[in-house]
Amino acid sequence: MRRRHLDSRGLTVVELLVVMIVSGLLFATISSFALSYWGRTITLSNASTTLVSRLNAGDFLRRSIDSSSGLINQNNLADANTGKPDPGDASGTHWLILHAVPGTITNGASGTITPVVYYNRPSISTSKTIIYNGNVPYEDAIILYMNGTTKQLLARTLANPSAPSNRARTTCPAAIATNSCPADIVVTDNVTSLSMRYFSRSGNPIDYTSIVDPNTGAYIGPDFTSVEIVEFTINLSKKSQFYKATDTSNQTVVRVALRNK
Repeated sequence: MRRRHLDSRGLTVVELLVVMIVSGLLFATISSFALSYWGRTITLSNASTTLVSRLNAGDFLRRSIDSSSGLINQNNLADANTGKPDPGDASGTHWLILHAVPGTITNGASGTITPVVYYNRPSISTSKTIIYNGNVPYEDAIILYMNGTTKQLLARTLANPSAPSNRARTTCPAAIATNSCPADIVVTDNVTSLSMRYFSRSGNPIDYTSIVDPNTGAYIGPDFTSVEIVEFTINLSKKSQFYKATDTSNQTVVRVALRNK
C-alpha cells in the first residue's frame, strides 16, 4: 500500500519545471517558424500586389497617352476641384503650370496633391466616333497627379462641355464623388515617386535648358508641344504590417510615343 501511494505522487517541482521549460522552448520554436512563414507569405503577397499595380499602371498610361493629341503645360478646360491651383489664376480653376524638365517628382506628405503631367485627347461620342468642331476635334483634358494621403497616382478627366454627345464624364476627388461626377481613376497604389523624361521621335532627349525663367533663372524647358515621347519611372513601396514581413519596393518604366504628334 505504501509503495502504491508513493508511486502516485505525480511530478516533483523540478520535474514540473523541466516540462514547462521544454514545452516553452517547443512553443517558441513553432511560433517563430509559423510567424516567419506567414511573414514570408505576406511579403510574397505584397510583391504580387505591386506587380499587378505596375502592370495596370503601364496599361493605363500607354492606352490613355498613346491616343492623346499631346502633352500640355496647363489644363485648358476649367476644373472646379483643382488639387494644385496655379497661383497666378484668380479663378482657381487651372492647375499649376508644368514644364518639360526631366527629374523625379516625390509624392508629398498627407494632405498634399502633386501634379505630374497633363494632356489632351480627342472627345469621343457615345457612338465611339471622334467629335469634330468643323475640321478640328473637340478635346478633353486629363490630369495625372499624386495624392499624398492615399499614396496613389490618379487620373482626372475634364470632359469638354462643348462636345455634343461626349462619352467622357468629368471626374472628381473620391471624397466628393457623385453619380454625375464619378471618382478619379486610380492608376496605381503605393506610389512614392515618379521620374519623368522627355524625348523627340528620334529618341533624343528634349533640351530642357533651352528656356530660362526670367524671374528665377531656373530652367523651365520647352513647352510640352516639343515632346513626342514621354517616359515614366514609377516607384512603388508597400509597407509590411506583419511580424518578419519585409517592405516591398520596386519600380516600373513606361515609355509612350504620342501617336498624334
